[in-house]
Amino acid sequence: MDEVKLGDLVQMRKTHPCGSDRWTVIRVGADIKIRCQGCGRIVMMDRADFLKRVKKTIGHSQEPVRGTNEGDA
Repeated sequence: MDEVKLGDLVQMRKTHPCGSDRWTVIRVGADIKIRCQGCGRIVMMDRADFLKRVKKTIGHSQEPVRGTNEGDA
């Protein structure tokens, strides 16, 4: 996985304690912030750590993530 975009749905290698392994990317930069699809927990990790832990990208968001200015033009 080389390109991470805001709003991507990703599958991580290990499951979260809630049982879900699917996360939404809510911040991209030197650090990546992701939100668990199961319980809503937010986790922030550096990009290198994220790229080691991610298994695959499941889908890309067609609409802007809530709280961003991507939809404003």
